[in-house]
Amino acid sequence: MNPHAKLITSLSLLLGTTITISSNHWMMAWTGLEINTLAIIPLISKSHHPRAIEAAIKYFLVQAAASTLVLFSSTINAWHTGQWDLTQLTHPTSCLLLTAAIAMKLGLVPFHFWFPEVLQGSSLTTALLLSTVMKFPPITILYMSSHSLNPTLLTTMAIASAALGGWMGLNQTQIRKILAFSSISHLGWMSIIIIYSPKLTLLTFYLYSLMTTTVFLVLNTTKTMKLSTIMISWTKTPMLNATLMLTLLSLAGLPPLTGFLPKWLIIHELTKQEMTVAATVIAMLSLLGLFFYLRLAYYSTITLPPNSTNHMKQWHINKLTNTPIAIVASLSMLLLPLSPMILISI
Repeated sequence: MNPHAKLITSLSLLLGTTITISSNHWMMAWTGLEINTLAIIPLISKSHHPRAIEAAIKYFLVQAAASTLVLFSSTINAWHTGQWDLTQLTHPTSCLLLTAAIAMKLGLVPFHFWFPEVLQGSSLTTALLLSTVMKFPPITILYMSSHSLNPTLLTTMAIASAALGGWMGLNQTQIRKILAFSSISHLGWMSIIIIYSPKLTLLTFYLYSLMTTTVFLVLNTTKTMKLSTIMISWTKTPMLNATLMLTLLSLAGLPPLTGFLPKWLIIHELTKQEMTVAATVIAMLSLLGLFFYLRLAYYSTITLPPNSTNHMKQWHINKLTNTPIAIVASLSMLLLPLSPMILISI
């Protein structure tokens, strides 16, 4: 991609995200979402491959429909109440439409159909942006309007997302699709708690973004796309593969890694809200995700192909790519001891 075009799209992404997360008016929030959508489409389709073009078209159609619903929801609310503030969403129809629109933008069940296909058609860097940066503005809108949303509807969608994200990830061989279903599953955890503890949803999103960034950076460095190629990368980059294994276990939520913290806090908060059944169900559903994370970890570190002279260890990896991986990997694994401080801030 042309450096000038890349600069414009990057600045547009930053601008769109900033407008949405800092606005208190529905029209400004909608404008930020639209800028984000238009900025990411050239990044999805930059390879000019038919799969990339298909992914860009699917992404545009879904996001355009979701943005229309956001606008429709806010207009109905303004018509009945005279309020355009994000925090003043009170009309029941508006709340229902907004939940559907944000679920479509995020990829929550039953509006998840587009997300794995779009991620599969994108490069690893663009897939990272779609999994993290592009989800931040919709989650911010959910955060600001969380007191107006229907708890039963959100809990149902959250449990369905955790179930389908874990179930559909079991039979995948493409790593980008596995990470797409992982994202859907984690969105279920974020959605189930947003009404009762919105700050905990943001914390879960931040930690998920950290761990996902580590995974995508490692995969991008080793140029790994499929399970069949992840096995031969151990002989070339053993340290990166060990990092990938630990980060995947952190994503699965195993103690004493960072990923255990948000799941522990969410189950604790659900129990306090007397939602023991929902807490038990979503905890059991996380076992599905644990299975495919363990499978990825097994393929990346324990399954070793026969060594040959063509796959000698590469001890000297580019330091420019090494430094960010080292930083985010450390944060992805070692933040659990900070949980008392995080608990106080929540």
